Amino acid sequence: MTTVDTQRSDADRPVREVPSLTAIALTYRIVLRQLTSRGRIIALTMLALVAPVAGWALGSSDASLNDAVRLIASIGLGLVIPVVALVFGGAAIGDLRDDKTLVYLWLRPMARWPIVVGAAGAAWTLTAPITLIPVVAAAILTGTGSGIVTGTLIAGCIGVTVYVAVFTFLGTWLKRFIVWGLAYILIWEGFVARAGPGVARVALRKYTRSILVEQTGVDLDLADFSLAVGIIVPLLAAVVALALAAWRLGAQDID
Repeated sequence: MTTVDTQRSDADRPVREVPSLTAIALTYRIVLRQLTSRGRIIALTMLALVAPVAGWALGSSDASLNDAVRLIASIGLGLVIPVVALVFGGAAIGDLRDDKTLVYLWLRPMARWPIVVGAAGAAWTLTAPITLIPVVAAAILTGTGSGIVTGTLIAGCIGVTVYVAVFTFLGTWLKRFIVWGLAYILIWEGFVARAGPGVARVALRKYTRSILVEQTGVDLDLADFSLAVGIIVPLLAAVVALALAAWRLGAQDID
């Protein structure tokens, strides 16, 4: 066989698709390196430290369990976790698209869903410690028992997972994901969701607050789901969000 024939047969040979686990790991490493910015980490850590400081201040004043639960629900579950998840989740694919890095993954022969899973995994890796450690520490520092600590940990883990997934989808879909994400957190979940039970079902905060209520027995507004619903529905929403992100990624053109 001549050299020309050999080159022709190599060109005609079908390109083997990158295995899914390899694609996930590759995307995870790239996105994790992209997201790990010193300024971003410092700024979000400072935001998260508001929770333990508030928890310590509340605990030093012999506050009740009701006050402690409201503190965790408002600052931890309502502010720290969603905002940090928005920054990392939205940027997981959004930053790669904006700075044209995503094209290097796009040109590789691999499916789109491993890209989304790897990107969301990288965002989760950074969001979880920055948020969960301070928020759980805040629950401990209130000194109001083990129930609030357990509830905070469970609700926090569920919250990080679903918010990261939803905001990863948002970053895949929209360029100004920060603006739209903040509008969802502050306006929809903060005000619109209180308009009625139908609207509240679309507020992720309702599910995390319900978990906290189930573990502490404290009554909260926008928190009337059972523990099972509070856990299962957000996890299903996370899966749907990642599936939609993968579909969106496969349907759009990458420059």
